[in-house]
Amino acid sequence: MPKILLVDDEDQFRRPLVERLRLRGYEIDDVSSGEDAVKAIRADREIDVVVLDLKMPGMDGEQTLAEIKSFRPEVQAVILTGHGSLESATALGKKDAFGYVTKPVELERLIRTIEAARQEKIYASARYEVPHTERGSVWKWLLGSHGSRPIFILFGAALFLAFVLLPVPSRMIELVSIPKAQPTDAIVSPDGIGGFASYREMEPGQTIAEYYSRENKLGKKTTVGDRVVERDLTGEETGRRAMVMLAVIVLAALFWATGALPVGVTALLVGVAMCFLGVLRPDGVAKAYAKDAVIFIFGVLALSKAIGKTGLDRRIGLLLLAPARNLPLLLLVFLPLLSVTCSFVSEHALVAFTMPLFVMVYASTMRELGMRRDRALMVILALSLCYAANSGGPGSPAAGGRNAIMIGILQDYGQAPSFLDWMTYGLPLVPVMSFSVGLYFLLVMRKRVKVPRLDVSAKVREASKMIGPMNRDEYVTAGVLVGVIVLWVGASDTFGMGGPVILGLVVLNVLRILKWRDIASIHWEVVFLYAGASALGKGLAATGGALFLADGFVAMLPASLQQGEGIAVAASLFSGVATNFMSDGATVAAIGPISVPMAQIAGVHPWMVGFATAFASSFAHMMIIGTPSNALAFAMAKDPVTGEQLVTLMDFLKHGAAILAISFVVLWGWAIYGYWSWIGFPPV
Repeated sequence: MPKILLVDDEDQFRRPLVERLRLRGYEIDDVSSGEDAVKAIRADREIDVVVLDLKMPGMDGEQTLAEIKSFRPEVQAVILTGHGSLESATALGKKDAFGYVTKPVELERLIRTIEAARQEKIYASARYEVPHTERGSVWKWLLGSHGSRPIFILFGAALFLAFVLLPVPSRMIELVSIPKAQPTDAIVSPDGIGGFASYREMEPGQTIAEYYSRENKLGKKTTVGDRVVERDLTGEETGRRAMVMLAVIVLAALFWATGALPVGVTALLVGVAMCFLGVLRPDGVAKAYAKDAVIFIFGVLALSKAIGKTGLDRRIGLLLLAPARNLPLLLLVFLPLLSVTCSFVSEHALVAFTMPLFVMVYASTMRELGMRRDRALMVILALSLCYAANSGGPGSPAAGGRNAIMIGILQDYGQAPSFLDWMTYGLPLVPVMSFSVGLYFLLVMRKRVKVPRLDVSAKVREASKMIGPMNRDEYVTAGVLVGVIVLWVGASDTFGMGGPVILGLVVLNVLRILKWRDIASIHWEVVFLYAGASALGKGLAATGGALFLADGFVAMLPASLQQGEGIAVAASLFSGVATNFMSDGATVAAIGPISVPMAQIAGVHPWMVGFATAFASSFAHMMIIGTPSNALAFAMAKDPVTGEQLVTLMDFLKHGAAILAISFVVLWGWAIYGYWSWIGFPPV
């Protein structure tokens, strides 16, 4: 039962009501003044509902309510009032009072109102990100709720300390201590030094430890004779920092998967560990967070505000979702069309435009059918959308920075493919993969959906009719959107992905379409989330931790995967798993310099292994940090009325693991052992 605080200055009314409520099983405290009520709320975090008299001497009910809401906004207040004060009580609804009950109190009505307020308190806690923990046992406290799970916080801290305190593996010390042999090594050495992300920037004879120390200004001061000089970090000191990063990635993965802390706080925790444990200097940590991709995420979220505000999202949705007259058509026709589009236009932008439409469709369907929620429906809409968008990654070099990185690596070995070459080997994979995504959700999740029939295209058409013909703001926003996309496609090498979208925001603000208040109201936790993932990838690459992981994986390969198509399968397997824990670009940067030379040593065409590595880096389905698309879908998959998070981190982990396995099967069966063998590869 909820815990109630009864506030009324009339003893002869308050005390009998307390006894009657206790007989119904409620845990109840009572006070006689607004001042005492504020003190009680501040002292007891377990109070769920306040039953508050409106007319009291000193601090009246209205003042008391305002004070309570200022520091406990999730607590619900039921106002007690006389017949003559109904107008005043109704006005209090505007001050976030849940409801009112007239005196003399009808007990059954009061109990119904308290129960409804109790349920609303759970929703309000979600909106205000206040952990909701059931009382009753130590286990319930340890389990906690989303955003505050003490059991996983304690387990993660123990795991982190175990990683940090472990001895640095000798192989890690060896890898970061091997001198670079030549300025342009084309073949990876048996020691694997070529797998370091910044290997091409190192001087001949320089080790990873030396390069890491000098690049990040982490040298140690030491005394030589009577002089104080700065020396580079040793292999063991660099390896210790790499161990810190391995501990950080385990901790972050655990917290993001279980919701032990809010996702944004976990993202900040990555920087805290990197700064205080000496992985990077403070300015280096700041640079690791402030990547172009992070600015891009911020810009896309803000741009989606303008698109939704003007109603342009419904116009775009009407075009893209025209075939989606039922759930099977949505999953089996719309998703392949979307993924092919994502091969040429930013998949993150398309998710940012489409996800608000899905939320609108979900909300209107719930309202029409009189349903409170259908979580399975939102899981299908959100996850199928971002997984299909991710599946567009292999289609062309324009689909993402990971592809540009792989082209650069292949170019170092004189084997760079053209735009058309890439499309030839990648585009046929895209619709098959996204069709498989849709088929999975249709077979696995369809029976769990409570909605009998869903016509997405009809919902979007209805929404479009309601707003009438396109107006000036829509035309301007559409023009800015087209301009941003053109700059993304044609000038991202010069301006990056963040530059064009920031330009678009400035133009929209100057034209008085997008206000600063709109920009400030974006989901900032998503921005911090992707910033944390970028910092994580930077730390792993800079310390050699990513190289150590890649080297260990290669060493575990069976002989059958060390030749022919097996190398491509192995490279894709490691790339596909690793990309779920760090950014796709960092994954390709860390694995590509290993996988491509391995292909040359084994006599396999470098394109086969390079494409397999880059394509699998699109399989970031299990974690919301995997791609901006995942983060955007997660941030928007909330109940529009209650604020409840309808798609959880565990949904991503569970369904993402299944889609990851399906993606591997499609890549291996349809591409590597399928049409690639029919097409063949040009002579090296």
